[in-house]
Amino acid sequence: MSLKIVVLAKQVPDTRNVGPDAMTPEGTVNRAALPAIFNPEDLNALEQALRLKDANPGSTVTVVTMGPGRAAEIIREAMYRGADGGYLLTDRAFAGADTLATSYAISTAIKYIGDDVDLIIGGRQAIDGDTAQVGPQVAEKLGLNQITYTEEILSCKDGKIVVKRHIDGGVETVETALPVVLTVNGSAAPCRPRNAKRVMKFKRALCPMELAPGTTYADLPYADQYEKKPYLKLGQLTCADVNADLNQCGLAGSPTKVKNVENIVFKAKESKVLTGSDEDINGLIQELLANHTIG
Repeated sequence: MSLKIVVLAKQVPDTRNVGPDAMTPEGTVNRAALPAIFNPEDLNALEQALRLKDANPGSTVTVVTMGPGRAAEIIREAMYRGADGGYLLTDRAFAGADTLATSYAISTAIKYIGDDVDLIIGGRQAIDGDTAQVGPQVAEKLGLNQITYTEEILSCKDGKIVVKRHIDGGVETVETALPVVLTVNGSAAPCRPRNAKRVMKFKRALCPMELAPGTTYADLPYADQYEKKPYLKLGQLTCADVNADLNQCGLAGSPTKVKNVENIVFKAKESKVLTGSDEDINGLIQELLANHTIG
């Protein structure tokens, strides 16, 4: 059984490097001031999609990401690992989107791709928001079944999928009919590394947004390659392409706003060096009992 799989992936700011210029005056994340990385849990999701592709000959994996031109790097990274292609959802109207506006934009892109999508797979949450809302909201907007906290896809055949979920307090095994939206935990299998042959094959893949203003593929070095190899032209979608309602996109469609982002470093006010002697251990226990840390 061949499957048409869409992976939702996001280029996120590296939250380990948050500085004073991390926010814009409008209260949105200043992504240009932070290093950009592939959202970690989206890599776990990509691995689950690629495993399904390996097990079902003829299957395709398409990546959908939203962001500025540089976010196309996410599509290339996925293609280096085994994805077949992707779409960059990019438009000034999408800027400043919260989870509600983001899920709306993504759902319109998936409708554009087609109504024959079997699986939509994404990470549980992104490290720049930690909301875990976009996946479930996409499922709701598309009217699809959803399984969250996916740890492993156990089987996918005869129009049904069986998934192991890792939740607080244990593990569940869930079966549902296709099509379905899955969100994958960071504790799931890590994504496979880049494949050297695929890196050489797709390293010149570009979307139109990445081209300098006024230039086309014909103006680039190795222009003949873009004519011979259509897969080097990555997909790009705007609001008009996906017929999106501008009132539901970007800041206009976002009821929530980020007020501030801070990098908080915890510092001990005092420190104490203890040895392994009975006296030191007894003293520590008495101190912890006295301030009700234990007991």
